[in-house]
Amino acid sequence: MRSWLYVPGDRPERIGKALAAGADAVILDLEDAVAPSAKDEARRTVVDTLARGERAFVRLNASDSPHGMADLTALAADPGALAGVRVPKCEDPDELRRVADTLGVAVYPVLESALGVEHAYALATAHPLVAGISLGEADLAADLRVAGGEALAWPRSRVVVAARAAGLPSPVQSVWTAVRDLDGLRADTEAGRRAGFFGRSVIHPAQISVVHEASAPDAEDVEWARSLVDAVSENGTAAWIDQSGSFVDKAIVERALWLLSIAGEDQHVKEGHTS
Repeated sequence: MRSWLYVPGDRPERIGKALAAGADAVILDLEDAVAPSAKDEARRTVVDTLARGERAFVRLNASDSPHGMADLTALAADPGALAGVRVPKCEDPDELRRVADTLGVAVYPVLESALGVEHAYALATAHPLVAGISLGEADLAADLRVAGGEALAWPRSRVVVAARAAGLPSPVQSVWTAVRDLDGLRADTEAGRRAGFFGRSVIHPAQISVVHEASAPDAEDVEWARSLVDAVSENGTAAWIDQSGSFVDKAIVERALWLLSIAGEDQHVKEGHTS
């Protein structure tokens, strides 16, 4: 999934618009987007939305907090069309296991502290229902006492490595908060893709199409991958030198297949696997 659109859980009029906005996933937010005084109302709205069959994800409050425990109780009692949950400020693998066992749906730990980053691999492998890990960069920057940007290069690489070491999808990028700066969003999303991320959390429908476009591989990379996969069926060896003089082996072929899959060329990928 390329785009994950957050919408406040206490704004039913926005929830309807978000579900129709064209994002690959919608996250009904019970945490940061909801004031403490509106938590109970938001929880009821989210449960009602899911009960109507609207498939969506939910961002919980911190699972060891009173609001988080109330979230778990409500969702476990009536999960409706709950697709999965984002677990914020995740640090403790045991606590993540408790959430997964309670809800029985896909869980996505969000690492927003130094300790969370240190435990990245342990969280990624904490439970079979862990479906992906990501960073919450604003909170993480505050915890690390840095200004963001390049100061977060190491945590970003850490979460990419932990995700792939655990056999999970490439991490989703954190939100781009400058909503009107779509050029900046595009450039940053493309840079994130090159650094091992795929897709992005968004906070406004106007960001969705930009993220979708920026998540697509470069045209020249797709052409390279298409040519290489076509050549697989013509070469029976484990490794070879292609026409451009580049070495090709199983790992290179797997990267080509992945590029074609995210480019939407599923039939080409299938043919590449069966050649």
